[in-house]
Parts: sequence; C-alpha cells; structure tokens
Amino acid sequence: MKNYLLIFFLFSGYLFSQHILPLRERAKLIDEIQKERIEKLLPRLMQEEDLDMWVLITREYNEDPVVKTLLPPTWLNARRRTILVFSKTKKGVDAVAITRYNFGKNIRSIWNKEEQPNQWEALADYIKTQNPKRIGVNISEYYGIADGLAKTDYDGMMSVLPRPFQKRVVSAETLAVRWIETRTPIEMIIFNQLVEITHNIISEAFSTNVITPGVTTTEDVVWWMRQKVLDLGLSTWFQPTVDVQRTGKSDLYAFDGKSKTDVIIPGDLVHCDFGISYLTLNTDCQELAYVLNPEEIDAPDFLNYALAQGNAVQDHLTNNFKKGRTGNETLRLAIADSKASGLRPQIYTHPLGLYGHSAGTTFGMWDAQEGIPGSGDHPLYENTVYAIELNTKVFIIEWDKDIRVMLEEAGYYGPNGFRYVNGRQTELILIGAKTPHLN
Repeated sequence: MKNYLLIFFLFSGYLFSQHILPLRERAKLIDEIQKERIEKLLPRLMQEEDLDMWVLITREYNEDPVVKTLLPPTWLNARRRTILVFSKTKKGVDAVAITRYNFGKNIRSIWNKEEQPNQWEALADYIKTQNPKRIGVNISEYYGIADGLAKTDYDGMMSVLPRPFQKRVVSAETLAVRWIETRTPIEMIIFNQLVEITHNIISEAFSTNVITPGVTTTEDVVWWMRQKVLDLGLSTWFQPTVDVQRTGKSDLYAFDGKSKTDVIIPGDLVHCDFGISYLTLNTDCQELAYVLNPEEIDAPDFLNYALAQGNAVQDHLTNNFKKGRTGNETLRLAIADSKASGLRPQIYTHPLGLYGHSAGTTFGMWDAQEGIPGSGDHPLYENTVYAIELNTKVFIIEWDKDIRVMLEEAGYYGPNGFRYVNGRQTELILIGAKTPHLN
C-alpha cells in the first residue's frame, strides 16, 4: 500500500495544475483502493449488518451497480456470468469468485469447471461448505444501485440451494448502500484533489479565457467544459449545464427547460452544474459567476447578498447533520430553520462518491420537499460524502423579480462532524475582472 500511496502523492502535487495520473498508475492505485475496501471496510460493514455472506451475481453488459464498483481497473465490464461471494470469517472476509478465472488481483476464482461443470451447482456447493446463517443478495425496493440482482440470476441461485439455505436468503440493501456510501481515508485524500480539479475547470470556464461577453453562448461554455475534461483524460458523468439570470422579464432560466443558447452579456448572473469522474469517484458542483460591466470592479451588492443567503441555507442544512438522524428528519429541520430566518429554501441534497447520484442518506428532491420514502429514511453515517445541493429564492428589487441562488458542493460527514471537501463558494466569480497591473 505504501508504494502506491507514494506514487499518488508524487503526482498529487501537480493536480492543482490539472496534471492527471497516467492510466497505468491509476490502475495500480485503484487496485489498492479496492483491496483496502475489501479487507478493511467490508468486514466491519458485514458485521454491523449481521450478514454472514454476500452473493453478487451479474452478467456482461448487465452489471450489478455494486459489482461495477469492484471491477478490476483493467476490466471495462464483467465477463460471462460473474458470481462474487464474500464470506465473513473470524479474520475478516473471504472474497471468492465462482468464475473461470480470478476477478482481478483481489478476488480469487475457486471454480474448477472440469470438476463441476455447472456454475450454479458450484455456487451451491460453496455456500453449503460455509454454512452461513444469513445470505445477503442485492434486491431493493428503494435503491436502484442496491437492486442489481436480475430475476434470472436470482432464480438460478435459488433453484440449486437446498430449502434450508433458501430461507436464509435476505435483502442486502443496507449493506450494499453502506458499501457504496462509505469513504476510506485514501479515498478522501483523492476526493479533495478531485474537487480541486473541478473547481479549477469551473474557474477557467468562468473567465475571459473562455467567455467573450456579447459573443459566447451558454452552450459554447458547456462544450468547452466537455472538451476540457476529455483533453485532461477524464470523463463527465452527466452533460454540464450553463445558464444565466438577468434583469428583464425572462423566466428563471435554470428551471424553464428552454434558454440553453443565451449569449452571455455584461450584468448576467451565470450558473453552471458540472461534475467529473476520476479514480472511481465523482464530483457534482454548481457555482455562480457575474459578468462585470466595463465600469464595474465587483458584483452588485444585491447579488453578493443573494449568494450569502444561499450560503445561509447551506449552513442550516449542514448544522443539522447528526449521526443516526435520517435524511427526512434533517430536511424538515433545515427547512424550518431556513424559513425561520426569512429564507425561501429548496433542498435536494444527495449522496456522492462511487456514483454521482449515489446511494445513501437523501435530503429531499426538488419536487419532494416533504421527504422521500426509503432513501430519506436512511440514517446518516460517518465517513460519507454528499452533494450539498439546494437553492433559495431571493427577490431582487433592482431587477423586479425573484432569482434562484443555486449551489452545490461536495461535503464530508465524519467523526468530527461536517466539513466541505475542498471549501465552498462564498464569493461570486467575476468574469472580466481586471488583472492587478491594469487596475
């Protein structure tokens, strides 16, 4: 592990300027991350969730979302029918594959097809030797990410299990969710760098290096961001959006589903929604910029004040984070506190990590401000990351209308409480700001 950490730290010093690890070094690091998660994280989670065995079954091009988080870095998909089994032992977890070959470096194959031609029977034989009391499988009503077991594969397993073992099969929903949502120390080091890269790309996108006021459109900036990510050897997990709000009778652009080709002009409040994927993790970030008029050196006070109101809603949400408290309960408290302060909030914060819209504690949706059954009832655990996504309406007298201050930032909840992974936006980015030698 130390060798690969050293590799990472050697490269991490360059990440501020967006130097990205070569693919070969990424693969080495991902192998070690997965090994640490299997050997150190999974035994604790299985113990806490009282599962003796976790069976994951998937097929090529129809991968269980949990299996995708375990794919070796040199594999882009599962192969044939892949069966992974994690058995709790006194020393930790025994990770095996009922496959024709090892599942990468961290999960060994135990199936000898020449001795047992039937893969399902081989699975049943292994389960009987382990004699687990509770066998978890990925079936879930509320989490798509934890519902990856196809009916065909469920039927295949159940058809070969003796009846006493069939009765031991239960949903592994909570284990799957906690596997997805829980971050390890090395992942949090990576996450910090990943969010920094995200911020750097947004800062460049919201500058006159990219935007020529009066010429550049919001869609131009969207495709610049996509191209920038590709040029860096990274990927996005969703199409970015860029939109503007301005004086006049136009609607709230980010929510009208229309104005995606606006020409950006001085006086605009520009907003982006942007995230990238790197080293198995994902970011999700929304920031705001103001396009300076030629005579301006700062954004108008009313827009700076509006941003402060958005920050206040963030604080009301994260100040209510408490271990064991559900997302729905936290949402109710945050909305009540915000409204008591005279704010007009809308909160739709979601788990973030191995997936962008990940599994874990969910704090509202834009169209479900009363709470969400299932994912909203999941309690808050430590060592988890969230996209603190929300907005507040602010009436702008000077524009004679409401605007929405839309913000989203990666935040970490751990043993010491809540913190932002790599800071949050508290000042508007200024497009067209003069360089010091021109002031």
